[in-house]
Parts: sequence; structure tokens; C-alpha cells
Amino acid sequence: MVKPKRPDGEPRATDFVESLDRGLRLLQVFGERPSPMTLSEIADLAGLPRATARRILFTLAHGGYVSSDGKLFAPTPHVLTLAGSYLRSNQLVAVLQPALDEIASAAQEISSLAVLDGDDVVFIARGSPTRIFSGGVDIGYRLPSFCTAVGRALLGRFGDAELKAKLGAMRREALTPQTVTDPKRLLSAIAADRARGYSLVDREAEPHFRSIAVPVKRYDGAIVAAINIGAHVDRISTEEMQKRFLPLLREQAEKVMAKLL
Repeated sequence: MVKPKRPDGEPRATDFVESLDRGLRLLQVFGERPSPMTLSEIADLAGLPRATARRILFTLAHGGYVSSDGKLFAPTPHVLTLAGSYLRSNQLVAVLQPALDEIASAAQEISSLAVLDGDDVVFIARGSPTRIFSGGVDIGYRLPSFCTAVGRALLGRFGDAELKAKLGAMRREALTPQTVTDPKRLLSAIAADRARGYSLVDREAEPHFRSIAVPVKRYDGAIVAAINIGAHVDRISTEEMQKRFLPLLREQAEKVMAKLL
């Protein structure tokens, strides 16, 4: 039985399951270090008492999400079922994957799909050209939205007043010497990108990497995602990105619009 909500539609305080929140927070800390961790290390990273972290870890181990040799703890492949549930049920991935593959084949570069999650962008799908080795961001990779092409394309969904407030509140740490962190300059840049329909960011997120992105809109014109092509600065110029890659991105973004509800 679903518990009634308050008159304003917000869940009641009693609807919040604190133990589940702590468990999910604990699972997330495994992404902060590449190796197995001790109970004390996990508790410190999660900001939890050691006894609480211990109970959660044993619960997760019982469910198959964590393994332990008695001293060190590590996530198991079963954790991927959580991400898999999102990816399999997400309409964006289902609709955009063929488009990403077409872009990658035509451009012979990796093309990625990203969505906004708080102040970050998260990459949820990608298309790769037929190569034995290919780089690029992995699925689930996160970057700040303010200094990435996909992020600025996605931030274009907000009106100027809301965008100004959002930029002022978010953490804006310079990742390279080229990173723009001034909120006024960012507001101007994102507004200009919104008007021209694409964003090109040069060495702001990574020192030797540039990227071009276009927003992905659903049937009613709302921006729901962004697709991009990125490359090392020594291989691809900004001019080539605009002339060769931008038409490919725009074509696919327009083709999928009617399919996104």
C-alpha cells in the first residue's frame, strides 16, 4: 500500500529509509579508489560509524554485491545489475545508440551520449568506429557540466535567470589553465551556444582534448541529453569539428527528436 503524501505532494519524513540511503552511499565510495579497502577506510569515505558500515557491508555481501577476504572489501560484478537496470530501461539509450553508431562510423571518431545529473554530466552510451583500440570516456564517467561541451549544451535547457543561479551555486574548479570559471563569462557562453545550437569546448576539461556537442531534444523541444565527438587537439582542429562533425551530430539529433517522448 502506498502511503499518502502531504498536501503539497512531497513525501512524508517517515517515507525516507535512512538505512537504504546509507547503503547506497557506501556502495558509491568504491568508485573513489581502484583497489579493495578495509572496513575503516570505507567507513571514513562514506562518513559512517564503523559499526554501521560493517553491518551494511555484510548485508551487501549477503546480496552478492560485495566480496571480502575477511579484511578487505570490494564490489562484485553483481553491482553492474543496478546500472544495467537503468541502461536497459532508458529510452534515450535505446533510441540514441543506433545514432551514435552512425556518427562514429561516418566520422571515424567516438561519439558519446550524456545526461545531466546535478552539476555533473554522466556519459550513458557511446558509439565507436571499427578499430582494434579506441579511447574515449567510459559509460558512467562523470565530468563537471560547466566546462564540457555536452554540459554546456545541456545547461542550455535553463532560462537565463535559472542558469545564472545554478552557475553561481555550483562548484567551479579549474581543471586546466583554459578552464573558464567566471559565472558571468559562463552564462554568456552558454547563452551563445543555446542560440547557435551547439557547444565547442577547447581544452577546458582536459588539457589536450576538445569536444563539440549538440543538444538532443524530445518531441516538444525540451533538451533531454547531448551527443558529442571529442578528439586530441593534435589530431582535430576546431575548424574540422565545425565543418565535418557538427553536421553529423545535428542530423542525428534531428532524426531522433520525434522518437523521444
